[in-house]
Amino acid sequence: MAREDAIEVDGTVVEALRHALYRVELANGHRVLAHWKGRARRNPVELALGAKVRLEMTPFDLSKGGIIWNENDV
Repeated sequence: MAREDAIEVDGTVVEALRHALYRVELANGHRVLAHWKGRARRNPVELALGAKVRLEMTPFDLSKGGIIWNENDV
């Protein structure tokens, strides 16, 4: 899938799961399963509960997403 088809949304980490997976709550109240994506996957950081993140989601499956940015990135 082309990257320009992706949907970018902001959310908050509400639960840390095993294997670098996180449950993220979006602004509209939906909860999605998220994982690190791209360069951040090589050097992942542990996200604290309540951390603000930006997700990239495909329009075909809105229940999963990839974390492309977090509030601690500089």
